[in-house]
Amino acid sequence: MSSTDVRKEAEDSGPSGYAAARLRLLTEGARSGPPRRAALAELTDDWLTGLFAAGAEGLTGVSLVAVGGYGRGELSPRSDLDLLLLHDGGASGAVAALADRIWYPVWDLGLALDHSVRTPAEARRTAGEDLKAQLGLLDARHLAGDLGLTASLRTAVLADWRNQAPRRLPELQELCAERAERQGELQYLLEPDLKEARGGLRDATALRAVAASWLADAPREGLADARRRLLDVRDALHLTTGRATDRLALQEQDQVAAELGLLDADTLLRQVYEAARVVSYASDVTWREVRRVLRSRAVRPRLRAMLGGGAKPATERSPLAEGVVEQDGEVGLARAARPERDPVLPLRAAAAAAQAGLPLSLHAVRRMASATRPLPTPWPAEAREQLVTLLGSGHPTVEVWEALEAEGLITRLLPDWERVRCRPQRNAVHIWTVDRHLIETAVRASEFARRVSRPDLLLVSALLHDIGKGWPGDHSVAGEIIAKDVAARIGFDRADVAVLATLVRHHLLLIETATRRDLEDPATVRSVAEAVGSTSTLELLHALTEADALATGPAAWSSWRASLVNDLVKRVAAVLLGDAPEEPEALAATAEQERLAIEAVATGGPVLALRAQTEPPAEAEPAGDPEPLGVELLIAVPDQPGVLPAVAGVLAMHRLTVRTAELRAHDLPHGVDGSVLLLNWRVAAEYGSLPQAARLRADLVRALDGSLDIAGRLAERDAAYPRRRGVVAPAARVTVAPAASRHATVIEVRAHDAPGLLHRIGRALDDVGVRVRSMHVSTLGANAVDAFYVTTAEGVPLPADEAGAAARKLEETLRG
Repeated sequence: MSSTDVRKEAEDSGPSGYAAARLRLLTEGARSGPPRRAALAELTDDWLTGLFAAGAEGLTGVSLVAVGGYGRGELSPRSDLDLLLLHDGGASGAVAALADRIWYPVWDLGLALDHSVRTPAEARRTAGEDLKAQLGLLDARHLAGDLGLTASLRTAVLADWRNQAPRRLPELQELCAERAERQGELQYLLEPDLKEARGGLRDATALRAVAASWLADAPREGLADARRRLLDVRDALHLTTGRATDRLALQEQDQVAAELGLLDADTLLRQVYEAARVVSYASDVTWREVRRVLRSRAVRPRLRAMLGGGAKPATERSPLAEGVVEQDGEVGLARAARPERDPVLPLRAAAAAAQAGLPLSLHAVRRMASATRPLPTPWPAEAREQLVTLLGSGHPTVEVWEALEAEGLITRLLPDWERVRCRPQRNAVHIWTVDRHLIETAVRASEFARRVSRPDLLLVSALLHDIGKGWPGDHSVAGEIIAKDVAARIGFDRADVAVLATLVRHHLLLIETATRRDLEDPATVRSVAEAVGSTSTLELLHALTEADALATGPAAWSSWRASLVNDLVKRVAAVLLGDAPEEPEALAATAEQERLAIEAVATGGPVLALRAQTEPPAEAEPAGDPEPLGVELLIAVPDQPGVLPAVAGVLAMHRLTVRTAELRAHDLPHGVDGSVLLLNWRVAAEYGSLPQAARLRADLVRALDGSLDIAGRLAERDAAYPRRRGVVAPAARVTVAPAASRHATVIEVRAHDAPGLLHRIGRALDDVGVRVRSMHVSTLGANAVDAFYVTTAEGVPLPADEAGAAARKLEETLRG
């Protein structure tokens, strides 16, 4: 039967005809989705128009108006009918009788009705007092009666909304936030409320209201399709349950999936999650824009007054990294940035945003998504470091990651991510989808960065530990294979790839063994030791186990489980522990280092050389310029106090980031008097070009003779930049490695990398009167992992009490 036939049947037969036509429309297998919702709204319009006409004969100044979801023409099978009987204030008795002639037939059919009878002034007054009523009126649609009355109300309501937007929009945002707090996030819930949860239909409606205010607009790409999918699921839910419900209960998901022609309930949930993710991301971007506009409007009059009514000042752009700036509370691209020539830019921008605790601007993400060329395989070192920095930034990582994912950048960087994206976990313990759980695990792992010597491997293993859940079979076995491939692709060496594969393969080993096996049985402990292989891997696996459990949900970790795992780790460590490592043998000096050392003795001052470090292009890339890794800085300085803080301070002044650093005493050739310290550093400019070697040397000479106030210069520079909330990193941790060397005391420092960190460490070591014999510094993402081999002035290891005091003093300095 055609739509025209259905409507004719409804008109001819009154309420019973409407009920029969409605039933026929809802059971037509060939029609579903937007066409059915539109047809149901049109059918209902015709029926209500007939009821109005029969009861309003002779009446003027009255109209029937659809509002809310019905006003938008989005009638699901069990939707309420939201109706307003509008009148000009005359013949109130006749209007009341007309209302009865319309409302009672609706109730008689068992349809839910949300109704009101008001004059335009009353409707506007109610809207001004009740935000929900105002939102409903924004979608007002004329059904019958006095068209001019409806049109004037709609015009007035829209004008009121736009005039009151600076006050009402913050109220609407607060309403959305309160609802999200109560209902949770649609994109993660196993039994979500399609309407009320964050990312659901209510949020989609709120975005329409923001757009109607003309103050800001939502990103439109994909939003209409996401809304349609959520409405389609609600339609199917209403039809399968026969109830006006928005909650997608577990026991009904298979039926709803079948109604929609989907494979199974997991496919259904994944579609719901994907739609909710689009709405949530659009909401984040939109509300951020609303806050920006309102903030700008509040500040502008004061600025104009200060500037004497002159031109509007340009928004300040503060550099964060190469090609990346902060502007107006968001992270965007510098004017000189060229995404088409810089494949590392998305990761660099994301890492800078997460470290600063700021969102990525929508424009920047879309520009990078459209213009950035793929990374070579394997990734260059900078790309890997920026990924680690992003993963180690704590909770800000989540928002930045979601922005990259919304524009398809994550699956472009990590193709295997597609299989776990929006994948539900039907386990009462898990509170996240697989992909969000992986990010949450990285967030938790970042809190344990000071517990491990390789935080980069911990963070990447956190990201990959459940990557096998997108494949059939044991996800740990499948994940091991995927992790090997991903780790090699992003540029880890063979040894690190093996460690990551082991961590992914055995990420459940400690918790399952500790809770299900007899720890007093030596065979149990030996089997774990054989699987893990080394104390360094055990250290990583211990931290990963706790991060994984904490990211799963409240029921997955407890003090009892923690104590069992700790006990197991201690027993396994005892089995694995062999001879303590000795101080690494220094490599023989190169000819260039020898030349610099002799020149330093001859001149009595520092000498240095800068040399670019590169790696050849990947095999898959066309031949061309090699990929820059940074700059190798070689320095030779006559042995004297204060060399380490002086060199580190000068580099920080020139905005050079230290990636790796080594310092060691060098014995000069026979016949040459004096001793020299050799420093071999790999550095990179934070942004801009590298300084000239002559400028570095001149500042270093001044730093060593005390005429350059490094601490003051660094403090002035920091004070010149606006304070950002930034990431809250775990506190620095300083320990004395027991029996690590027969010739020196080894002090290990694990801290958040920051400008001037090595300068502060060097000054603190100088203050406690220890001599740095050698050092080995590495920056892994945003984490510095440093080992300092120190002695007394006489060149012997520190006594135990002095070593402990030096470590405590250094830790206090770094935490202060």
